[in-house]
Amino acid sequence: MMDAMRETGDVVITGGGVLDGTGAPARRADVVVRGGMIRDIVPPGKTHEGPELDAAGLVVAPGFIDLHSHADFTVQHRPSADTAVHQGVTTLLGGNCGFSPFPVASADDLRAAAGFLASGVDFAWTDLDGYARAVESDPPAINMAAQVGHQALRTLAMGADARPATGDELATMRSQLAAAAEQGAFGFSTGLIYAPGSYASPEEVTALAAEAARHGLMYSTHLRDETGELLAAVDEAVGAARRSGARLEISHLKAMGPANHGTVHEALARVEAARAEGVDVAADVYPYTASSTTLTSRLPGWAMDGGTGRLLDRLMERSTRTRIAAGLRSRFGRDIDPGGVVVAELPAGPYSRFTGRSLAEIGDETGTDPAEAALELLAAHNATVAIVNHAMSSANVSAVLAHPLVSVASDGWTLAPSGDGRPHPRSFGTFARVLGRYVRQDGLLTLPEAVRKMTSLPAARLGLAGRGEIRPGLVADIAVFDPDTVIDNSDFADPWRLATGVRHVLVRGVPVLRDGTATGARPGRVLRRAG
Repeated sequence: MMDAMRETGDVVITGGGVLDGTGAPARRADVVVRGGMIRDIVPPGKTHEGPELDAAGLVVAPGFIDLHSHADFTVQHRPSADTAVHQGVTTLLGGNCGFSPFPVASADDLRAAAGFLASGVDFAWTDLDGYARAVESDPPAINMAAQVGHQALRTLAMGADARPATGDELATMRSQLAAAAEQGAFGFSTGLIYAPGSYASPEEVTALAAEAARHGLMYSTHLRDETGELLAAVDEAVGAARRSGARLEISHLKAMGPANHGTVHEALARVEAARAEGVDVAADVYPYTASSTTLTSRLPGWAMDGGTGRLLDRLMERSTRTRIAAGLRSRFGRDIDPGGVVVAELPAGPYSRFTGRSLAEIGDETGTDPAEAALELLAAHNATVAIVNHAMSSANVSAVLAHPLVSVASDGWTLAPSGDGRPHPRSFGTFARVLGRYVRQDGLLTLPEAVRKMTSLPAARLGLAGRGEIRPGLVADIAVFDPDTVIDNSDFADPWRLATGVRHVLVRGVPVLRDGTATGARPGRVLRRAG
């Protein structure tokens, strides 16, 4: 029976409560899948031909769509995508925060620009077509969808310099964005806290968003500031969408630092006001009070002028290093708590033992202060230090998650179930955490609404046709889970634990998870947006 499902994508999912992804209540029904497509939804108990998958007492939902992932940098190394599959995720959108693995002019330059994500990526391609061929040469268990990132565009056109783009450089970025759109990219993204994207003017961003809009692409943005200037950053993003006509997705909306926590309510109000004016804007969120990123993002912007190579040079110059430390230190107590910035992962080197320790703890142990500890880590580990930053409030996370315009997304990139370091648990548990904690335990969301935020809402934001609902004629990407037991098991102290309670996952009708166990099937592909 399993072989038949793998070969044909034919199965009847029987006896489950179907949540179609629209937010409508569950109804008991059987879902008939033929040739990898949903053929029919029929009353339970009807006689069917072909293999059956028992869903009695379970929820049958569309496969979850992770609108904000960085797994485009890691899927080649772990095509089984265990952490995603065990949460019911069937599609991951990459190219977020301005980081994408294409276009490529210089592999070394792009690797340096995305160092904390790109370890081991060979960049043996130049564009989306080449990247897709590389991924599909060893097919993944799940689907990947792509955006083109501003960092990659800017690095190709002008390197990592802290200056405005010339007219010719902007034209190069626009042409590369257009080429990615023609090859099937779904969006364009910026990460305006990360160099070199942080050096772009609002005018440059608007021009690129306009190019994205011309091709019907979503514009997603990691805002320029998520601390004291959060509201100004929201206004900048909305302004770019208003002027360009782009469909705007504000990535992982949050307020970092205790002094700024209440501002998420005003940020949401500004999103609502912009929509009332006709701007197509929404947001996404992960259900945790800590972020995860590169330690270099906490440095003064000028320190990254020219890229990580120039940063390492500056760290060798005593007076310049002192200035960098002072700039970092000035943020302590305002929007950075050195006790909450924890080393998640770094290359092998003299300070590898400090993985899982905060900057404050490392400073104490090494007899220096947290700012100097941070710079020493960067200098000793090739400026490639991933961190987890505990800086948000649970009340704010709940407020954003509950908003009807907000999708659930992970911002994760770890796909393997075991490994080194202390990665953020969001890679392992985001979707199961929402279902288990925010629905079942806290009652913040109803189950139909939570599923909508994981399926039809992100599909609509992305412009992903044929997925996101349980409906005849759509692709049979399906998650079947136990609403009474589904839960995340990963935490910050012990992240390497898969979610449980998702029983079956189908990608194009082929089970990649059956009875909670991976089948080894790899029916995924790199999805392309139709022009």
